[in-house]
Amino acid sequence: MSRSAHPAGPRHADVLPEGHYSAPPTDLNALDSKVWAETVTRDEDGVLTVGGIDVKRLAEEFGTPAYFLDEQDFRARARAWRTAFGGDADVFYAGKAFLSRAVVRWLHEEGLNLDVCSGGELATALSAGMPAERIAFHGNNKSVAEIRRAVEAGVGRIVLDSFQEIVRVAHIAQELGRRQRVQIRITVGVEAHTHEFIATAHEDQKFGIPLAGGQAAEAVRRALKLDGIELIGIHSHIGSQIFDMSGFEVAAHRVVGLLKDIRDEHGVELPEIDLGGGLGIAYTSDDDPREPHEIAKALTEIVTRECEAARLATPRISVEPGRAVVGPTAFTLYEVGTVKPLDGLRTYVSVDGGMSDNIRTALYDAEYSVVLASRVSDAEPMLCRVVGKHCESGDIVVKDAFLPGDLAPGDLIAVPATGAYCRSMASNYNHVLRPPVVAVRDGEARVIVRRETEEDLLRLDVG
Repeated sequence: MSRSAHPAGPRHADVLPEGHYSAPPTDLNALDSKVWAETVTRDEDGVLTVGGIDVKRLAEEFGTPAYFLDEQDFRARARAWRTAFGGDADVFYAGKAFLSRAVVRWLHEEGLNLDVCSGGELATALSAGMPAERIAFHGNNKSVAEIRRAVEAGVGRIVLDSFQEIVRVAHIAQELGRRQRVQIRITVGVEAHTHEFIATAHEDQKFGIPLAGGQAAEAVRRALKLDGIELIGIHSHIGSQIFDMSGFEVAAHRVVGLLKDIRDEHGVELPEIDLGGGLGIAYTSDDDPREPHEIAKALTEIVTRECEAARLATPRISVEPGRAVVGPTAFTLYEVGTVKPLDGLRTYVSVDGGMSDNIRTALYDAEYSVVLASRVSDAEPMLCRVVGKHCESGDIVVKDAFLPGDLAPGDLIAVPATGAYCRSMASNYNHVLRPPVVAVRDGEARVIVRRETEEDLLRLDVG
């Protein structure tokens, strides 16, 4: 089929159906630097490149769909966070965003610590050489086996999430002859401006111990009495993909208020405060994220001001960027399979991946950008919905976007900002194989997480 052989879907903004999208961009070939990794550009033929390699070559060598991660950009973002907070704070990369042994090594080399929340993440961290004392262990329902392994390994902190866990960690540490450093995660009653599924500081959710009703204060009393643990601080996390700093200001005020109450009741000033992560990134040109140095300045000023008002020594601050480090560093490359115009509505563009490699659109109603990656086009824009190959009508990658009207099967399209929560949340729905993660740097590409094979699937099927 020629590139103009299919009937076009709606094109002009004044005849588009109601939906969540902006007017057509003036240049479909332009790249918004906010949503793309540092080295992504177009070559002289208009083909998308990353790390000096064009996507046609990458697709030929590694196949599609695939995640391509700009290692130079990842390292630069990690350094920016480390530099922004300096030596008076700790930066823990949130491994849940995306974790592999290569990433662990990069973090170690760039001076970041690591936050894990499962035995598998801990195993990955330790196997790649991350010093245990630079690891924090999270989770709302850590198993006895996971806690034991963390204590045995000597992790730098375990974040306690419930009254049962306070006793559980203390008992295991005593049994092992250790005194485990811990923080208590509290929920401070802040309604973060984000999707309800990723807001984590209001009372009606599974994480942490509520500040309301004196529960957090009681958790502190119990922790201070137990010999197997050393309470070093309070942890708070208000949600994910947040741009508004006002929520952090309210959270810091309430956490510092608890620190003051602890001092007044117990004569103890806890030395650390962890404000979590959750800072947003740009998925579309409408998003306007803050730079690490701006975030560091704002958080440091908030905590310092609150502690001065409470006549407390300013504790050491910790933060946990995950998405903000890895999210913008990667894009997903797909091959177009079918192009299906629906008259008066939009054109459905089906690709060779879908919700198995990016569940966020279906799960969070997340928004993404998309571009034609394998060539340039002067064709008129058409309103598209990029969908996957799965047996679900909700299998949507990009809800509403403009792509060239001559888009055709065999074209490559790229979705930026897929470094966080895409490969880490990927599934085998419909027995589709999970894509590889390919790191690209200085003209070289290497697989850091290989593509699954049918043998991998069948190996687990013992029936």
